[in-house]
Parts: sequence; structure tokens; C-alpha cells
Amino acid sequence: MTDALKRLSDEGVAIWLDDLSRKRITSGNLAELIDQQHVVGVTTNPSIFQKAISSGDGYSQQLADLATRKVTVDEAIRMITTADVRDAADVLRPVFDATGGQDGRVSIEVDPRLAHHTAPTIAEAKQLAWLVDRPNTLIKIPATKAGLPAITEVIGLGISVNVTLIFSLERYREVMDAYLAGLEKAKAAGLDLSKIRSVASFFVSRVDSEIDKRLEQLGTDGAKALKGKAALANARLAYQAYEEVFSSERWAALDKSGANKQRPLWASTGVKDPAYKDTLYVDELVAPGTVNTMPEATLQATADHGQITGDTVRGTYAAAQADLDALAALGISYDDVVQLLEDEGVEKFEASWNDLLKSTEAELARLAPSEG
Repeated sequence: MTDALKRLSDEGVAIWLDDLSRKRITSGNLAELIDQQHVVGVTTNPSIFQKAISSGDGYSQQLADLATRKVTVDEAIRMITTADVRDAADVLRPVFDATGGQDGRVSIEVDPRLAHHTAPTIAEAKQLAWLVDRPNTLIKIPATKAGLPAITEVIGLGISVNVTLIFSLERYREVMDAYLAGLEKAKAAGLDLSKIRSVASFFVSRVDSEIDKRLEQLGTDGAKALKGKAALANARLAYQAYEEVFSSERWAALDKSGANKQRPLWASTGVKDPAYKDTLYVDELVAPGTVNTMPEATLQATADHGQITGDTVRGTYAAAQADLDALAALGISYDDVVQLLEDEGVEKFEASWNDLLKSTEAELARLAPSEG
């Protein structure tokens, strides 16, 4: 079998796994993926935790202990999720050390119900960093309008951040600006900038899902010809923006102080349309200094038949812009699509979190010792 994952790594793409569960840690599966599949990081989100904890594998003893202690359901969720992230961070610690802190990272998200509230997001990020207490953690903050000042504040405190739920090019530029502002605050406070890391999670497949649906409704040959092009065009133009911002004079001043670039991270890279190749959002988004966080099915598909042919991003910007212009000419509003996707993204994570709260609450009630 050709080692497509190694070729991907050699091209400068860090391979992260978009999944975590206690069973994955305790069974040795995570360590195996690191050892054999070039995985150098892990991302989590509320949906991933909801699926893992609801499956029940490995959580019963901790849930029983929490029920005995009569903790609140919110506290129980935080105890369970931070324990998983802490243990995963320990498994990845050798990667963290070997890469000088660039990889070997595990992400954990602030409570999604706080997505539109700045001060509680900052407080939650500080609490999560304290609870997990590992240098190779990234605190995930959504790229909502309320999230932007939170990103600046948290980076300014020296806490490393994974900015999530980025769909639009304009918002991505605002995210990079928030990161640089945070580094400037950290520098003014005398913090070591070399210790602060960040990735910006730019979502991919959901863009195609929404725009393809609109193209299908138009039904013309011209519309159908554009199916499957929007997500790649959007991501490639995001990389162009990244290149611009991190070659600016503002960045150069921070670079001299030891700061690290905020890497673009391709998220939502599992293909949702079976008509497309299942490694589409891996093969076609190869660029140095990026991260691709994959569900395990996409990771295994890439290992099996991914076609890594070198850089597939730089040199595509004019064609990418032409694709987005063609969509606009058909009356498909880019601004409308990306705002809808952001709103839906927050809602989906909140719904998963609420499902997790309900199922955990029921489990705590079931396991609670009888009085007397």
C-alpha cells in the first residue's frame, strides 16, 4: 500500500483525528494511529463527546462516582470531557515534544451555549485550560462576532486557541486579526510568544452541501457544472488570505518576538455527497503549514487510496475566485450561505450539548445511590 498519509505529512500538512472517546484512548487505538497513520493531533467538539459518552464505553465507573458525589450535570460533563482530553494529551505528549509544541495537540471546546457571549467564553476558556492542565491543549472558541474579542483576550493571557466554525473569508480575516491582537497583548504583558499556538478551523464540506443544494434547485446545466467547486474555492482563497496576513509588516514585528503563525486547519473534511471522491477535501487541499482534521473514515480512505500529488492550493487562486464569481452570477449569495452555515453550526453543537446533558442527567439519576 502506498503511504499517502506520509506523503501528505511530507507536504507540510499535519494530520489530526477529528474524534475522541475513552475507549479509543484505553484500547491503545489512539497510540496506534499516532504510530502507524501519522496522526499528530486530535480535535473534539460537542457532537463527538455526545456520541462517545452516549455509547457508554468506559464511562460507567466515573458516572457512578459522580452520581454518588451528587454533582450537577454540567459539572459531570466537564469532569468527563476534560479527563478524556487530559489523557489524550498525555498520549500525544511525545509528538508535542518532538515538534517543539507545534503538534501533539488536543482541542476542547467551550460550552456551545456561550457562543454569542464574550465574557463567559473568556471565563470558560480559562477554566478549561486550568482543568485540563496540559501544555498541549487548544481551547476551541467559535468564530462568532462575540467570539472574536474572546479570542484576543484568551491569546493575550497566553492560552493557545483553536478558532472553530469559520465559513467566510471575511470572518477568517477577522479571526487572524483577533489572533494578532492577542499576541500583541501577550507581548505587552511580557509573555513568551513562542509558547502560544493557534489554528483557525475553516469548515469545508458543509459549504458544498449548502451551495450544491441551491445549484440543484436552479437545475440549469451551468448551475450543475459548478457543483462540488465552492468548498475548495473558498478554502483555497482562505489560504491566499493566510499568506497575505502572515507576510505583513504587522506579522513581521511579532515574528521577531518569537510568535508562531496561526495555521489554517481544514475542518469538516468528510465528504457528504457520495457522488464525490471520499478523499476530495484531503487530496485537493494540500498546502504547507496547514492542518487537516479528519474523521477516521476519511483518514482510512486517504491511507488506502488518497492521491497526494503535491501542493494543490497555491496557484489556484484565480480559478477559485472565478468559481465564486460564477456562483454570484447565478444569484447565489455567498454572504447568505456563510451566515446560515455559521448559525447552523452553533445550533448543531448546542443541540448535541443539550442531548449530552439530558442523557448524562438520566444516567446520573439511574446510578444515584438510594437515600438512607
